[in-house]
Amino acid sequence: MNKRGYYGDYGGLFIPEILMSTMEQLITEFHRAKDDPAFWKEYTDLMSTYSCRPTPLTYAENLTRHFKGAKIYIKREDLNHTGAHKANNVMGQGLLVKRMGKTRVIAETGAGQHGVATATMAAKFGFDCTIYMGEVDVHRQRPNVFWMERLGATVVPVTEGTRILKDAINEALRDWVSNMDTTHYVLGTACGPHPFPEMVSYFQSIIGKETRKQMLEREGGLPDRVFACVGGGSNAMGIFSGFFDDPVELVGVEAGGLGLESHRHASRLVSGDASVGIAQGYRTYFLQNPDGQMLETHSVAAGLDYVGVSPILADLKDKGRVRFETATDKEVVEALSMTTRMEGLIPALESAHAFAGAFREAPNMGHDEIIVINQSGRGDKDIFTIADAFGDPAWKSFIKAKAEEYNA
Repeated sequence: MNKRGYYGDYGGLFIPEILMSTMEQLITEFHRAKDDPAFWKEYTDLMSTYSCRPTPLTYAENLTRHFKGAKIYIKREDLNHTGAHKANNVMGQGLLVKRMGKTRVIAETGAGQHGVATATMAAKFGFDCTIYMGEVDVHRQRPNVFWMERLGATVVPVTEGTRILKDAINEALRDWVSNMDTTHYVLGTACGPHPFPEMVSYFQSIIGKETRKQMLEREGGLPDRVFACVGGGSNAMGIFSGFFDDPVELVGVEAGGLGLESHRHASRLVSGDASVGIAQGYRTYFLQNPDGQMLETHSVAAGLDYVGVSPILADLKDKGRVRFETATDKEVVEALSMTTRMEGLIPALESAHAFAGAFREAPNMGHDEIIVINQSGRGDKDIFTIADAFGDPAWKSFIKAKAEEYNA
């Protein structure tokens, strides 16, 4: 970060004047907490007693044997409470909300895991909670909506625009402007105006710190490559940050959707469909037309079809520190199926992008080389999408019977 909130040419703080005092309070409180060793201890103590940290680093013996190349390890963020790395960020922001004396939190969510994590945090700390979610995502992630509501959150379907994550973010920002004295916006990924990219990356860095330590304990050395999926970029920033100063190749895998040539994807850093612009409070690569209008995105994974990307990752791409690839929907479903059948693990569709990228490269690596894949979330939430992708006849019969039971 070379000036406040900037990473190279990206980042910044582009917000309405009315929000500036709220953001200044957040910046001040976050940096006070970050500089206070007692705060990190309070955070790690909370995560160790509430969210299964440290999460394991699992050796994927069967996949390693199958590909006959690099040794494959999997960082198990799916074992966090609520089933994803999202818990790391929201619990940290929850501690900040307590320090700021606010009583209400709002959030946006695409895949629903950030919404469930935020609703969980609000229930634990006693905050009122409202979650904004695109109408399309409400339908394809219905199990997560169910749990958000059971946790006490109000879920607001957003019917504007393309009715997905970017539209939910716009609606959350409108709410925040109207309620900033009592409300904190729990932004879910390493995007948005300063200090959110820095703050979310800070809380997610617990993934990289643990992974580096666990690799040294298990193998006596560091991995050769680390793979993570990239939507906004929070899980990637989390695990990558543990290796920035090491000779470890970092690979981010974006949503290739139906293929880059189809223009039905969500690749901001690999495709030629993205360009640098300013939106939703910060400067980065966005999928947009020459007039700056945001393009429609597509991915089988609801959590990866965001139109922008972390400004920190955009800068790391320019510097050549992170290599970016894509995986298509078809490759992702195949990778998920293989991991489930061979290792007994069910990665989320988002995480399966990282698996697909790693599976493409593992056979061409040596037996003495090591890969780490960040399994950022578990796939339970994706059961409807995955069952559709597999055309599972037993699942279709179950849904039909349920529909008849409800007279649908």
